[in-house]
Amino acid sequence: MSKKKLSRAVLILVASALAFLFLIPMLFLFFTSFKGLSESIGSSKLLPSVWTMENYVSVISDSANSPIFSWMGNTAFVTVAATALVILVDCLGAYALARLNMPGKRALVNMLIWIMSIPGIVTLFPSFYLFKQAGLINTYIPLILPYSANATGVFLIYNFLMDFPVTLEEAAYVDGASTMRVFSSIVLPSLKPIILTLGLITFLAVYNDYLWPSLVVTSNEMKTLTTGIASLVLGSNFVNPGLMMAATLLAVLPALLLFLLLNKHLVRSNLNAGIK
Repeated sequence: MSKKKLSRAVLILVASALAFLFLIPMLFLFFTSFKGLSESIGSSKLLPSVWTMENYVSVISDSANSPIFSWMGNTAFVTVAATALVILVDCLGAYALARLNMPGKRALVNMLIWIMSIPGIVTLFPSFYLFKQAGLINTYIPLILPYSANATGVFLIYNFLMDFPVTLEEAAYVDGASTMRVFSSIVLPSLKPIILTLGLITFLAVYNDYLWPSLVVTSNEMKTLTTGIASLVLGSNFVNPGLMMAATLLAVLPALLLFLLLNKHLVRSNLNAGIK
């Protein structure tokens, strides 16, 4: 075996070992969800001795205490709406900063850098107080609106546009295209790699967020998956690991499937962007 092939084989073995280490919690989550109550508490074996679906049946059928499909619907609506808003606002904001002549543009760009250095936890309670004073607690508005713009996304798209050739846009202006026409037909398709990356990162961040939804949502019907699963874990089901794992696995599956579906397109888009 050549030195190159040997090095490649060693790298594959090391990568496989690291991947397995990262997968151990997911394997424990998966197999425990199929264990009965007594086995999930008392057994230290990874594989269940007796496979059962009672945990999934309990989570799905107990709509009074765990309306998981309602939580999924809330999470899907909030996540899709927030991701769409982030992409729309960030793209328009970055394009305005990069292409339109406006007073104080340099100050706005510097402000973006300053905003990115502020920890999100700093704005958490002031935002909660504002929504509470407006009487919007337990509505979709505080679950969506705080995610509607992302300074990091604006800055990334802005830097991309600063390197994007202006000649294509100027040719469109000569042909009589409007600013929005140039943006939608020329600039936006070129932003596809960044939009895919930003969209996936935003989707997963909103989908997995727990702290903010736990502040602005208290009713069981308005909860998202993270706050709903937390209420199960902190309640009487704390003594039933199998039930907790079944509910958690149902919550993880949508995000995992989305990532697996988009991962190939995400890598391809960023690869093509690098080649260009």
